[in-house]
Amino acid sequence: MDDWSAWIGREERRTDRVDPALVARWVATLDREPANPDLLPQGLHWCLCTPDAPTAGLGTDGHPRRDESAESFMPPVPLPRRMWASSKVEFHTPMRIGDEVRRTSRIQSVTAKQGGSGHLVFVEVQHDTRSDGSLAVRETQSLVYREAAPAGAPPVPPEPTCDEFDPEPWQSHRSLVPTEPLLFRYSALTFNSHRIHYDLAYATNEEGYRGLVVHGPLTATLLLDLAARELGDNILKTFAFRGVSPAICGEMLHLVLRSNDQGLELGAFAVDGRQVMTASATR
Repeated sequence: MDDWSAWIGREERRTDRVDPALVARWVATLDREPANPDLLPQGLHWCLCTPDAPTAGLGTDGHPRRDESAESFMPPVPLPRRMWASSKVEFHTPMRIGDEVRRTSRIQSVTAKQGGSGHLVFVEVQHDTRSDGSLAVRETQSLVYREAAPAGAPPVPPEPTCDEFDPEPWQSHRSLVPTEPLLFRYSALTFNSHRIHYDLAYATNEEGYRGLVVHGPLTATLLLDLAARELGDNILKTFAFRGVSPAICGEMLHLVLRSNDQGLELGAFAVDGRQVMTASATR
């Protein structure tokens, strides 16, 4: 792999404004009513200051094309598959409808590793989102680039087993089936054109998934929504999540929450108990 040190410290700045129509589309997507007509629900920052590369500037996977130019924020890692592996989020100040939003994104590190599935490159990005001048959200995202799926490899994740998820150890439990319209709406809200979320042939034939993949941040959003339903909006101070296994469109997803000594433990599980996401939060 090439030396990506030139990308460390590279910054990108974007601006936006909190539109009441965006908030209305967000709560409609999640099938709920806004608890506070003035404040944004936590997680909606993922819909602000989104990448706006022209369609002609997209790569094969639907993400903005990466190259050696000064305009390419992400390093041109020559690995075809991209995943949002994890995030650590700090909620500082609630954002309000009508606020002017400014986000500064900075490449913190680029690290090549050798994993069980082949060569990996992790890119860590810190995003500072300010709302009317005050720091609202600070997030560190870990993105991973992977090799193409080997020819003849079994689809990921494996077919569900006969086991069933047991919600008994958890305080709160909600189950739902992520549908194609839900994935489409979330892609539209976040201006995400990654083809694994809407192009079944690409997801299965090119990237080796068993079906359309539920966005990692959508699963995280559903966990934030579970916390809001149980505890109230804008309660959390921190939220961290890590993708463990892909969630597949059309298959039952179990969302759970419980208190522990550190704060809150959250998780997302497939119908047979396979863990999809781990998460934690403080309030």
